[in-house]
Amino acid sequence: MDERNITYQFTATIWKHGDVGGWYLVSLPIVLSGEIRASLGWQEEGWGRMKATAEIRDTQWETAIWFDQKQNTYLLPIKAAIRKSLALDSNDLVEVLIKI
Repeated sequence: MDERNITYQFTATIWKHGDVGGWYLVSLPIVLSGEIRASLGWQEEGWGRMKATAEIRDTQWETAIWFDQKQNTYLLPIKAAIRKSLALDSNDLVEVLIKI
C-alpha cells in the first residue's frame, strides 16, 4: 500500500438507501468529511467520488467515497459481499478505517 495514504477512523451506523436492492451505506462524520474535502478534495472525480480503501473488522476492500451535497458529508457504500461475510445489516454500529 502507498505510504502516502492518509488514514481516518470513525464509528458509524449502517443505513440503507431505498427499498429492495437499495445501497447500504455509512455516512462519514461531517467534521471528518470537511477535513477530507479541504485537504484532499482535489482528488475527487465526477459526482464527488474519491477513491479509497475501506476496512471493517480486519476486512479490507477497494472502494470510493461519494460526497453527498444534501447531507454535507461523504458516504461509504458497503458492498454486499462485505456485508454478508461480516453479517452486517442496517442499524449496525461499525468501526471503519478509510485510507485515501
